[in-house]
Amino acid sequence: MFTYTVDKDIELRILETRHTEECFNLINSEREYLREWLPWVDNTKEIKVVKKYIESGLKQFSNNDGFNCGIWYKGEYAGVIGLIGINWGHKSTSIGYWLGSKFVGKGIMTKSCRVLIEYVFKELGLHRVEIRCAEENIKSRAIPERLGFTEEGKVRESEYLYDHYVNHIVYGILDKEWL
Repeated sequence: MFTYTVDKDIELRILETRHTEECFNLINSEREYLREWLPWVDNTKEIKVVKKYIESGLKQFSNNDGFNCGIWYKGEYAGVIGLIGINWGHKSTSIGYWLGSKFVGKGIMTKSCRVLIEYVFKELGLHRVEIRCAEENIKSRAIPERLGFTEEGKVRESEYLYDHYVNHIVYGILDKEWL
């Protein structure tokens, strides 16, 4: 399967069913932290849910409609980054991501996004990449801002997060803007 070395410490690998336990264990150990911004955490209480997610991502990958990569930092499973579908007609995609708390602030996600965006524009020949972040999720928003994305607008009450709605800020970058 697909693996990509980002740098000496970071590797991206297409999530396979053999990664189910690592992924589940990280989610399970980080529930409170991840729950602040991710609406699926409460529904991920059994390992079979993660296995189904990984199988769905593999089907998406085989259909050339995006993929989910695990992120390994110094050999330890750290989180996920992926393409949330590909619109081949419009040549566009969206990137989604999350990291365990002890991996935040090390540049892991910025570096991982950078290589994924490079892949999207150079290898897939797409025209546009979008990242959506909860308006109050400053750490997540810093990533597209750091990478030169344009803040394009706000989608009001875009996501229901357990007991309240959150606005999403939409960031976009075009192939001709990517350096």
